[in-house]
Amino acid sequence: MVTHDAPLAAAIDDLRRDRVGIDEHLDTVESRVEAVEPEIESLVPEEDRWVRLRAAAADLEARFPDPARRPPLYGVPIGVKDIFHVDGLPTRAGSDVPPEVLAGEESTAVRTLREAGALVLGKTVTAEFAYFAPGPTRNPHDPAHTPGGSSSGSAAAVAAGLCPFALGTQTIGSVTRPAAFCGIVGVKPSFGRISTDGVIPCTPSVDHVGFFTQDTAGASIAAALLCDEWQPLPAPRDRPTLGVPEGPYLQQASDIGLDAFEEHVSRLERAGYDVERIDAFEHIDEINSRHERLVAAEFALTHEEWYEAHSDGYADASVELLREGREVSTGDVAAARSGRDQLRSALHDLMRDSGVDLLISPSAPGPAPEGIDTTGDPVMNLPWTHAGLPTVSLPAGTTEHGLPLGLQCAAPFGDDESLLAWAHDIADSL
Repeated sequence: MVTHDAPLAAAIDDLRRDRVGIDEHLDTVESRVEAVEPEIESLVPEEDRWVRLRAAAADLEARFPDPARRPPLYGVPIGVKDIFHVDGLPTRAGSDVPPEVLAGEESTAVRTLREAGALVLGKTVTAEFAYFAPGPTRNPHDPAHTPGGSSSGSAAAVAAGLCPFALGTQTIGSVTRPAAFCGIVGVKPSFGRISTDGVIPCTPSVDHVGFFTQDTAGASIAAALLCDEWQPLPAPRDRPTLGVPEGPYLQQASDIGLDAFEEHVSRLERAGYDVERIDAFEHIDEINSRHERLVAAEFALTHEEWYEAHSDGYADASVELLREGREVSTGDVAAARSGRDQLRSALHDLMRDSGVDLLISPSAPGPAPEGIDTTGDPVMNLPWTHAGLPTVSLPAGTTEHGLPLGLQCAAPFGDDESLLAWAHDIADSL
């Protein structure tokens, strides 16, 4: 195990108040990277990483000598999934396609974080083009297991304490699943709440920008910076009513996952939460199929020109997806896009009629599978991504073998503020 405590909220406080100088903090991070990175391979290799970072840190210190005037993420090192464009760093997207072909303007999310004082530690490893062809990253809790995907490097880097925050994306389950496998917090906001400008698309109709932290307090700070039109809420006085979506969706989890989930539900009930069990997702197979066809079709459209010119740069999994996408009819694409709104409305109606504030479920079918040739199954995340509802994955203990588990909480579309406000107590109750 090579995990390490590095909560974002504490790092922010230490750096902004000069409890720890930026140079001293970078020395600590460099030592941590040198000790851990060879084992987990979460970062895209970069020459002169520390020269670049120390130059950026010196510039930041010169601009903000007064602690009272420092920006909210002053000196905080962050990881950036390698499908986000970052000025000064190439974008390879985990592929062998020439980076100059993929180049573009710096992403809005990265620019926002830099303007808030963050330092880009580096690009983090991604499955190729944010799909299923995995990179070399290993799980910090047990390097014999996958960290999940496609935001594998971001999740592993945060869990290993290399950085207290990292950006990821989710098209099916690429934030929630690796957060669960790596035992950290993963936030997937409502669809469109964080801009995807400057991010290489996978499936524009369902691509979400999300992020990872070790702590819910840090997640709330990051969400307030990144999410459009964020409205801070007072600390909630009332606990939300939680709903368990009984039926075929929940049965997609493994026996280990379901047993752990029932224990999580029991802990929440013992902590005083009201839990309602409601029938949901009667036609989950249709939802899964619809989403998968949409992903394939839009991936094929996005990559058509790049693939024609650089087909030898694509992994077999990406090629298979592209070919599947070419077979999807325009009618099926239209139906899948329409289905997003239909599912969202149906879930809102279900929650309202049942008196439920949040729906809870396993963040993944079970713990991280052994090996790194696959990234695990995102099926527990798919319907929330399809509907665009905001979710947060919270650490929820471990298996008897020490592998992390996660609890996934979903709120109505646009209610990200309430979801993050409630997440603190839910996390403490697990």
